[in-house]
Amino acid sequence: MEFIGDDDELRSKTVSHRRRISFTILLLLISFSTMVSGSIDESGRRVIEARTGQDLIWVVQLSDLHFSVHHPERAIDFRNIVGPALSLINPSLVLITGDLTDGKSKDMLTMKLNEDEWLEYESVMQDVVKRSGLNKSIFYDLRGNHDNFGVPAVGSSTDFFSKYSINGQMGRKGNVNAITVETSERKHLFVGVDTTMHIGLRGPTNLFGHPTDELLSSLDSHLSQWDNQSAKPVAKISFGHFPLSFTALSRSQKSLKDVFLKHSISAYLCGHLHTKFGKNLKRHHHSGGISLSDNDLFQLNMRQSSAESNSNCSFGALLAADFWEWEMGDWRKNRALRIMAIDRGHVSYVDLDFKSKSQKTIILPTFPLDSRFMSTSFARHKYECQHMISSSYDTIRAIVFSHSLVVEVVARVYDSSPGFDNLVMEAPMRKQGGDTSSGATFFSVPWNYRAFEDPLPDRFWLQIEVTDIRGRLTLSEMRPFSINGLSSKVSWTWNEFRVMGCQYAALYYPILWSALYILLLVFLVPKCMIVVFKKQYTLKKFIAKKGPITLGPITLVLWILQDLCRMPVVWFGYTAYLFYLIFFPWFSGEVFTDSGNRTYMTIMGWVVSSSGADKKHEYIGQPDVMVLVIPHVIFVVIPSVVVVCCLVAEREMYKDHIRTISGKKEDDHVHDWGRKKRSQRRSLLFSNRRLFRKSLLVASLALYWKHFKNCWAIARAYEMNVVHYPGYSLVVPLLLLYVIWKSHKVP
Repeated sequence: MEFIGDDDELRSKTVSHRRRISFTILLLLISFSTMVSGSIDESGRRVIEARTGQDLIWVVQLSDLHFSVHHPERAIDFRNIVGPALSLINPSLVLITGDLTDGKSKDMLTMKLNEDEWLEYESVMQDVVKRSGLNKSIFYDLRGNHDNFGVPAVGSSTDFFSKYSINGQMGRKGNVNAITVETSERKHLFVGVDTTMHIGLRGPTNLFGHPTDELLSSLDSHLSQWDNQSAKPVAKISFGHFPLSFTALSRSQKSLKDVFLKHSISAYLCGHLHTKFGKNLKRHHHSGGISLSDNDLFQLNMRQSSAESNSNCSFGALLAADFWEWEMGDWRKNRALRIMAIDRGHVSYVDLDFKSKSQKTIILPTFPLDSRFMSTSFARHKYECQHMISSSYDTIRAIVFSHSLVVEVVARVYDSSPGFDNLVMEAPMRKQGGDTSSGATFFSVPWNYRAFEDPLPDRFWLQIEVTDIRGRLTLSEMRPFSINGLSSKVSWTWNEFRVMGCQYAALYYPILWSALYILLLVFLVPKCMIVVFKKQYTLKKFIAKKGPITLGPITLVLWILQDLCRMPVVWFGYTAYLFYLIFFPWFSGEVFTDSGNRTYMTIMGWVVSSSGADKKHEYIGQPDVMVLVIPHVIFVVIPSVVVVCCLVAEREMYKDHIRTISGKKEDDHVHDWGRKKRSQRRSLLFSNRRLFRKSLLVASLALYWKHFKNCWAIARAYEMNVVHYPGYSLVVPLLLLYVIWKSHKVP
């Protein structure tokens, strides 16, 4: 009996041991299957097999995390929120588009990398990957300008991105990285592009993306990797940190936009601008049948009007290339997360705000598309040429992500033409296929899409309602749709336009030289009139007002400017200062982290030595230096000239007032009643109290304060004192002080 008992115990232990081995093998197989889902094919291309069971994938985008030692709550919230959210969403990819760390001092003036922030980022991401249950290989993080502050070269001791980022740890060393997510029906190519400076300056002169010709060539190659090599259609998405409005041209004057239009990508996902400028930081780019060269200075509307129609239905006709640029909100202050889906080639997204509320249920309608942000060239062409794919159009579709069991999903369509939202369709949606993941479910409902064809792109609106097992109702945002492929108009606010609609790299020199030329003309033209043409303009001549009425303002301006020219210190001081700003260094400072080496800045950028054997000097940071150059010229130099001119005019008017009340003018002036009235009006401003002068002194104080703040910020940013920028810091205040002193001394 003892033998039999021992045998039973042995068999029990053996079964238990086998179960543990089987469970371990199962875990290894699951882990292995996850790993090979991101395998590399024979051509070196990374390919992930999507496990959704549909011609459907979705990815997550995060941007501008700005982990900071001064704001630990950013990393704490990221750890607590993003890991569980990714576990619920279970995306095919997680894209983190730059500014992983903050790199700023507590006063936000000194900008250089802090290794403690990078150690925190590494730790948080390890925890997020673990809590999400996702494979680390599907995470792609990019370098932003904050991740490049003061880095002299990639691989240097201060290049913490290469050491602590996921891309660095996964061996993704290039500036361009591609990954393909494949379903049974389609390939989805994602290409990340890092356009940060090859030599990273400290902020604030590190603000723009700088693609090189080599990078653009590599990007072109990666985007074309499946061209003519795949029987399946390919949807192309690119992602980076900088919006195109904050991206410079390459040396050959090529741009990212050129490459994106060439390959007709669906969308470019980016960050950088946060949400403080607005929530509609989106821009539609369109070739319009013209050269793809990116020479336009402005785009006044979010969508270019030329993208509306392409009715050439002949075989092989080329469609006008277009793509969307979608900047997303930041994690830094707004705790934003984006889910983007590609459903049978249709691209849609939803932006989530984890700051204002928890996201128990997330709804992402995938068809019909939002007519405000869909790519209309292809949709319009399919409608006009009747190439619409029935299986793609004949259902309303949505993905629902929920922590609780979903018991009901209802699609509603509203007609806004009566002037209010009139419900015209309400239908329950059915779950499609098996569970795509633990928290994501795909729903659809058939509909007669032909009934919703309309020439108005925003007549019909779609809303999805979800009810979970706890009775909680969740509504999606109402969005317009257009079966016809027409686009709804969305206007930028002023703030949105100035950051998305202006091509700053192309605008820098026109703005700068326009301002400098105007200033030079202000000082040189009146001087030439005095010296060369012997033409004099005085206060007496302006008061006489002889000749056409239009000459009055001209005479006034010329009188003031010529009076300014008669003050040699002021005239020579400003003229020399303008030439100094054009031809000489503005200041010297430390642009690299803890290097101890100083370099100097001009209007063409910072001058640094190249890393090659010849050690040539090169200019970097153009147009980034515009954040220092333009404000100084526009908001310091020009206002100081205006104040100086006003002080000169006030001085002459006060002298004229003194002469009038002292009886030094001729009798005809004394008995001229009209002149008496004008003299009385002038006395209100130019009496002994000199109210106009006092107002100018207040303006001068405001100007001094503005200039002092600029100087202090630059000194903190680049570790300078007044010795390192005497011209920049002292000339304007001293000239202004001299004029104030001269205006006080009236003979």
